[in-house]
Amino acid sequence: MQMGMRVLLGLLLLVCTTTTLADRPPNIVFVLVDDMGYGDVGCMGGDVETPHIDRLASEGVKFTSFYANAPVCSPTRCGFITGRWQQRVGFEWALGYTAERRRLIDGEWTSIDVMHHGIGLPNDHPGIAKMLSAAGYTCGAFGKWHLGYDDEYNPLNHGFHRYFGELLGHSDYYRHIYYDGTYTLRDGLNISKEEGYLTDLINHHAAKFVRDNADKPFFLYVPHLATHAPFQPPDAPETPKVTKANMLVGSREIYKQMLQRIDLGVGMIMLELEDAGVADNTLFVFSSDNGGERWANNQPLFHHKATLWEGGIRVPCLMRWPEKLPEGKVTDQAAITMDLTATFTAAAGAKPPEGYKLDGINLIPILTGEQPEQERTFYWRIDRSNRKMRAIRHGQWKYLDDGGTMDLLFDLSQDIGERHNLCFTHPEIVADLKERLKAWEAEMEAEPKTFTIR
Repeated sequence: MQMGMRVLLGLLLLVCTTTTLADRPPNIVFVLVDDMGYGDVGCMGGDVETPHIDRLASEGVKFTSFYANAPVCSPTRCGFITGRWQQRVGFEWALGYTAERRRLIDGEWTSIDVMHHGIGLPNDHPGIAKMLSAAGYTCGAFGKWHLGYDDEYNPLNHGFHRYFGELLGHSDYYRHIYYDGTYTLRDGLNISKEEGYLTDLINHHAAKFVRDNADKPFFLYVPHLATHAPFQPPDAPETPKVTKANMLVGSREIYKQMLQRIDLGVGMIMLELEDAGVADNTLFVFSSDNGGERWANNQPLFHHKATLWEGGIRVPCLMRWPEKLPEGKVTDQAAITMDLTATFTAAAGAKPPEGYKLDGINLIPILTGEQPEQERTFYWRIDRSNRKMRAIRHGQWKYLDDGGTMDLLFDLSQDIGERHNLCFTHPEIVADLKERLKAWEAEMEAEPKTFTIR
């Protein structure tokens, strides 16, 4: 009799547990690589062995027309955190020694001359972690933040419950210093003196976050510094300290090693998800913050990071969620980084604050076939004092204004490499796209701002 009761209780517990897991919203993991090329990883036809990343494609969805919000890192990260065009808040270029920074102080636009201080994404702005936290998620970020160095801009003040990583861009992977000696590694708001290769540290902290939080819904954001300069390989702590002079010195082989160490981290996270029994109910996304740079492979696209040619903005994106998404699907649905914000909030049952409209869309219904594919319109802009560039993609057509030199029009359905300028044969399309771009710029300029980074 007692044995029968124990068996019955065990079955009831199993049923209750299964029901609880089935009713639970998905865990969400987003691994964001820095400066990765469109054609680098194995599943995109690349020559880098990335079995764990490739698994996301074989067991999920691979996008072939996915775009970064910007051609450089900080504004794309801003677009993801806010779920909106980064131009709405004024974050149009990467923080660092080339940034042109202004802030509205006592009603006056004031240049910010101190490189690492005084400017960043305001912490009173709505964001993905705040929205997911309000829906009951535990949120952790591990990696390169690059949205402000001062404590007021720290991820903990943007809704994340846990943060470990480097606040600035292109810091030394071993010594955790910017080229000017500024120390960048943080554990929450505290300076961390943890030793090791940055990608390894990020991988271990991210995996531990899954292990510690698998019993409840969580959001894990893993924005790597790799494969960004300095090009320092793993397992080589004797590598010379980063300087402004040697930062870009490297090789394709070093780049491959850096990317493979990210792949190892993807495998570590997947293993923790599987051990916890939550891998199938985890929405796992992998992408890059912009196109590849000097040691990356962007083929078959033209050009690279910091331009609005396809090589600067079209990036890989893989999405795995076995309980919802088809296996091995390849889609040419055009999508963009800030769509992930809308997708994550929808999957979590979270909502933006009242009156706050996300600029992206929820991609899940399109990928499952519940909704048809959509014709999308995306905009990009480089608006610096020494360089101007604008672009728009509408459906299959892309218009490009490279510094006011001439009108460029490409049919991306036939010419992914942007080699054949069709502006002279389709002037009506050029005129339409220029009007759309003009209207978008006017909308962005009308948004109230407290800072600009260009």
